[in-house]
Amino acid sequence: MDLQYAAENGIATLTLNRPARKNAFTFEMIADWADALREAAADPDVRVVVLTGSGKGFCAGVDLDTLLDVEDTALEHKSMLHDRIHQVARALEDLDKPVIAAMNGDAVGAGLDMALMCDMRFVARSARLSEGYIRLGLVPGDGGCWFLPRLVGQAKALELLLSGDFVDAEEALRIGMVNRVYDDEELMKETYAFAAKLAANPVLPMGMIKRTVRMSERSDMRASLDLISSHMAVVMSTDEAHGAMAAMRRSVRGDR
Repeated sequence: MDLQYAAENGIATLTLNRPARKNAFTFEMIADWADALREAAADPDVRVVVLTGSGKGFCAGVDLDTLLDVEDTALEHKSMLHDRIHQVARALEDLDKPVIAAMNGDAVGAGLDMALMCDMRFVARSARLSEGYIRLGLVPGDGGCWFLPRLVGQAKALELLLSGDFVDAEEALRIGMVNRVYDDEELMKETYAFAAKLAANPVLPMGMIKRTVRMSERSDMRASLDLISSHMAVVMSTDEAHGAMAAMRRSVRGDR
């Protein structure tokens, strides 16, 4: 299968599986990708999602051969993006569970955008990242103009978007595009170790934290504080929170 989905120990893994094409995606893969994200969202046993690629590359973006089947009109090109490729962005927006992109190799164009829309990015040291659209005379079609400035700032985002230059993993870490860099052979082990750490957390407050951070990007301080006060009221009423706070009180008092 070109996109593989597996869930174990609270962690769902989506693997782009077209190594011969540098994991460039087709429209069929996009539909499966969005369906897999919705499956992870609905599965109460899944607490964290990991996205990665097979072989030596993460994702080279859309497979250009698939575009040959798209009628060459403005309406069809818009529909290709909005109705097909953007399904993944919308499914991720609806997913309260943390999503980690384990970038095992190069990510270019829409392949990079697919990682930018995840919550965190862990990157192999050998990986190179590029928006790349401008080299084809195109604009970033999968959200790069929205996601990248929020990570690296407007000026740096424009530099990368307008030049199409590649950055290596260390530079991506320095500018805030990615969270962590690991030696290639350590990437998946370290990613799953962190994912397991998150999977051990209570799922309700994790989802509420993620939702609040995302919504706070589009609201003022008072609205954000009002939202978090509502979330806090809900989580403080749960048995899980009662037990954790009772354990903390016993620890502070020195009780056995």
